[in-house]
Amino acid sequence: MSAVNATTARAARPVEQPRTRRAPLTAISGGAAQRGRRLDIVRAPLHAKSRVPFFVLCATLMIVSLVAVLVLNTTLARGSYEMAQLQSDVAQTAQDVQGLQEDLRAAETGLPDKARSLGMVPAENPTMVSIRTGKVVKGANQ
Repeated sequence: MSAVNATTARAARPVEQPRTRRAPLTAISGGAAQRGRRLDIVRAPLHAKSRVPFFVLCATLMIVSLVAVLVLNTTLARGSYEMAQLQSDVAQTAQDVQGLQEDLRAAETGLPDKARSLGMVPAENPTMVSIRTGKVVKGANQ
């Protein structure tokens, strides 16, 4: 160390204060001195409790959650299969309805020709029976 650093290091140290003497300790009445001993034996604290219940709780929670996930997954899969089956049924029904509508349209277009072939003629002033009153109504307006 250089001379400058040594003097700086000595100056940086705190100056020690002279120590003051403490008063001697005296026994207080009713203290440990009257009980006959100064130190009592104290039992050491017990070690940590067993961790087995905690692990059992964790394992139980894990098993319950896995079973819940399995049940949920199975239920969703069953719902998915049912939904696919219902969609198939809806598509088949839509095809059936479309086929029946085509048959109806074909029958409606061929109806006037079929009526003429049977000798029927269109009515010029049709008469109708009113369902409410049971009377014969002439003309198109009631």
